[in-house]
Amino acid sequence: MTKQITTILITILVLFPGICPVYAQVDITLEDIFQKGVFSKDGVYGINWMKDGRYYSTLEKEGGAKVVRVNLETGEREEVVVDGNEIGLQFSGYSFNEDESKLLLSSEVESIYRRSTKGVYHVFDRETQELQPLYENEKVSYATLSPDNTKVAFVKDNNLYYKDLKSGELHQVTLDGKENHIINGAADWVYEEEFSMAQAFKWSPDGKKIAFLRFDESEVPAYNMQLWGELYPQDYIFKYPKAGEKNAVVGVHIHHLDGETVIMDSGEEEDVYLPRIFWAGNSDTLAFIRLNRLQNQMDLYHADSRTGNSQLLLSESSSTYVDLNYNDNLLYLDNGKGIISTSEKDGFKHIYHHDLSGNLIRQITSGDWEVTELIGIDQDAGKIYFHSTEVSPLQTHLFVVDMKGENKKQLTKESGTHQTDMSPDFKYYIGTFSNTETPDLIRLFDTDGLELTVLENNSRLKERLENFNLGSKEFFEMEAADGSKMNGYLIKPHDFDPAKKYPVLMYVYGGPGSQNVKDSWTSIRDFWHFHLAGEGYLVACVDNRGTGAKGREFKHATYANLGKLEVEDQIDAAKYMGTLPYVDPERIGIWGWSYGGYMSSLSLMLGNEVFKTAIAVAPVTTWRYYDTIYTERYLQTPQLNPSGYDDNSPLTHVGKLEGSFLLIHGTGDDNVHFQNAVDLTNALIGANKQFETFYYPNRAHSISGGNTSFHLYRKMTDFIKKSL
Repeated sequence: MTKQITTILITILVLFPGICPVYAQVDITLEDIFQKGVFSKDGVYGINWMKDGRYYSTLEKEGGAKVVRVNLETGEREEVVVDGNEIGLQFSGYSFNEDESKLLLSSEVESIYRRSTKGVYHVFDRETQELQPLYENEKVSYATLSPDNTKVAFVKDNNLYYKDLKSGELHQVTLDGKENHIINGAADWVYEEEFSMAQAFKWSPDGKKIAFLRFDESEVPAYNMQLWGELYPQDYIFKYPKAGEKNAVVGVHIHHLDGETVIMDSGEEEDVYLPRIFWAGNSDTLAFIRLNRLQNQMDLYHADSRTGNSQLLLSESSSTYVDLNYNDNLLYLDNGKGIISTSEKDGFKHIYHHDLSGNLIRQITSGDWEVTELIGIDQDAGKIYFHSTEVSPLQTHLFVVDMKGENKKQLTKESGTHQTDMSPDFKYYIGTFSNTETPDLIRLFDTDGLELTVLENNSRLKERLENFNLGSKEFFEMEAADGSKMNGYLIKPHDFDPAKKYPVLMYVYGGPGSQNVKDSWTSIRDFWHFHLAGEGYLVACVDNRGTGAKGREFKHATYANLGKLEVEDQIDAAKYMGTLPYVDPERIGIWGWSYGGYMSSLSLMLGNEVFKTAIAVAPVTTWRYYDTIYTERYLQTPQLNPSGYDDNSPLTHVGKLEGSFLLIHGTGDDNVHFQNAVDLTNALIGANKQFETFYYPNRAHSISGGNTSFHLYRKMTDFIKKSL
């Protein structure tokens, strides 16, 4: 090309950039993804509905912390509820009490584990404009205002307290809290991780009682992590019950503010789980859920708050397991009209209505599709709002149905994934829509589905995306060995040439009830996959048997034998990839994180004829090292099912390793312990297998913070380019 022609082309691009956009587009770099934040999306964050559904509150931080009230329909900022500059407190979080007369303001908040935190709390009175410290600027956890606005309960040093806001008097409800022994009002490590809870107390509706869980973890074995950085590494010891070991003994207590604490009768068997407490529509009856150790029976009890006497209301059992997290919907209707809950007992997760004696009134939804989330119940209108996969397992849509299970209507229209934040008065909802081609579109609707305004359309992200060469994500379906259908996607380069032969990197998670293949906007991790596509790779993902959104039979197929069917499916998926005319069957790799790291390790070992390479990030290498609640739900205990633990452990199959293998782990992983990587390393050395390994000091399961993500993904990118 001559200098004159080059000058002309540059001039055209500068003056008329839309004419030849291909010259302006560049490939995605790791710096774009992990350092510059180029692909970060905009959102409508920190929206907290107020009692009047026309308004929401949000926290503004620019120029000092402020809680402001915003009119949803106009977007106008109508009131500054509290100004941190004026009250002399730069808070980072807030919550209202029920009548919105007071706010709890949190500051200096620090994380403990995945969901637990502690911080400094103050109470702000909107009428008097007074600011009251909760505990003399010391850090506490889970501060919660009472419904009658007169008190705040919280947990400190494993004990439950409440403070009388009028007198300023502090009351210590429990006295026996002790680190690594007794916890009152907060969850232990394994409940927090696997039952998605941290706070373990609830005020009664009248504000005169506090129900709480007490954990006695004195006999739970302790795990020791070393924290590196000082002259001598520090020991960090916490109670972690591995599969088959002792759990904490848990009890349900109710403290009456007049001085009495009553223990609820949860049965003679102590080796059970008590993961949920609810006030059953009044202040006299406490509801709680009890699961047996193997989690194949879930019972709902009602207990008298004064006597502690309890009676069984509902019970559900299974030959496999009853997943609390999957069926974690229990709503008490007003005026004793019963309970709305969800269950997958008919083969798919659906909504049920029972009376307060436990009798079934009706199954409200049914069909070969899943209710993925119960959004809310408008009791005045007799309407139930929920998300489901009725349109497609790849999509999530909002529906409404009446209490009789009739007049079901789909409220969302666009093909893809919809999320819903419903106002408490059920007049409006904020809907977030995305699919593979559309970043989050956030709009305000009325509950008939009429769009009122656009809150965020991610136009800035769309403009940035126009500068990059993006590949395509295409969905496909393939059969498992038993004939069931598995969903997958394939990412291709922007300049895909069907006449070429491409290497393939498969991405896997594959754990029970999970779902990677979904018609939703691209995650940051997928932008890394698009980066690899720009480097000449295809990236594929298949949701194997055991994953979610396709019913009980598909999900529970892997029960008692984790790793067997899932790995068979990933090997079959790799073989399927190898039959495609544009795939080089000699260059297929696989990678995954956590459960996915377990899968990628095992897939390379058992599928050494199809997989050339694998990366395992923070993998479980033997389920004997993982926690009781998650592992035993799917495998029973190692004492009852030793082969289920050992037959499909990567430790058992290290001798079959043939390809290149990269093992990555954080030494500060409190979830999947670094011990997993250490033992796999030892086993591979014992089998005389060469491999690569890399550890990240003090990093937790997410292996993040500072420059960590960029370093990690660059490490994996370099390995893939070298090995695949």
